[in-house]
Amino acid sequence: MFLQLQARGSELLYYCIPKVSLEGADLWKDFRLTRPSLEHLIHLLQGDHYHGWGKALEVLDFVYWLACGTSYRVVSEAFDIPRSTCHDMVHRVSSDIHQVFRRFLHLPNRAELEEIGAGFQQLAGHPAFCKVAGSIDRCHVRIVPPGQFGADFFNRKLFHSVQFQAIVDHKGRFLDVHVGFPGSVHDSRVLGCSPVYVHQLYPSPGWCLLGDGDYPCISEPLTLISPFREPLRNPTQERFNARHSRARSVVERAFGVLKTRDILEPEDGEEVDGDDNCLAAHDLAQQTGDAFRDRMAAAISVPEEQIPALREHDY
Repeated sequence: MFLQLQARGSELLYYCIPKVSLEGADLWKDFRLTRPSLEHLIHLLQGDHYHGWGKALEVLDFVYWLACGTSYRVVSEAFDIPRSTCHDMVHRVSSDIHQVFRRFLHLPNRAELEEIGAGFQQLAGHPAFCKVAGSIDRCHVRIVPPGQFGADFFNRKLFHSVQFQAIVDHKGRFLDVHVGFPGSVHDSRVLGCSPVYVHQLYPSPGWCLLGDGDYPCISEPLTLISPFREPLRNPTQERFNARHSRARSVVERAFGVLKTRDILEPEDGEEVDGDDNCLAAHDLAQQTGDAFRDRMAAAISVPEEQIPALREHDY
């Protein structure tokens, strides 16, 4: 404990604030974050805090609630604080994080885009993927279904959920997210209603995203390359799909890390933060990205060293 002094008019008020030490403790087991990550998060959210329980304790309370996916009652008992206080802490820290969210999750600039392209080229093992700006996919976040519209949230995996669409770079860092559509909605519709699609925010012209077979292969309003569908017609398509999968799977690994870190089931009545600007479905563009994909597939099938006897001929 330590005393915090605050001046209010002519009065001097003292508040007793808990002081939290992270030394010598195994934090990953309970908080799913390392000690440096927790310390950085606390420092990031630290501000003028004149009263209350202290920012460090509030952040730990929030991260524990998020990592364990448990009720306010369990968290309040673990931290020996009132349940109502635990509820207030969670919502207060959530609001603080939302305010600094865009400082860390943002679309890359030109220099960063070149680095991302080089990273995807390395993942795929071929220079044909040097213009890949990200990998896109979506996952389901399990929820307690709302009473009136529960059927809308029942997905094909047979549980209730909201959808989490994300674009990640070659290192699995999130560049853009779109959250909130019911679990029963198809991938292509979630994409068509997302701001990155509607407003053509990303990627830049000449660059593309990689998506799985649930996404269409399109070139407008953004370029999205999906694998060739079964049955494959020739070895060229087979080789392309193999390289495509190696590069695209980084988004699945990013989701896997996220799921092992946070286990959260929003309850009925809890708000789910996400983009709420797109309320109507938008039809996907009629133009396709087949030509772009065919060029990438052809480039992959070109031998690295041409046979000398063929160099003099235009085959």
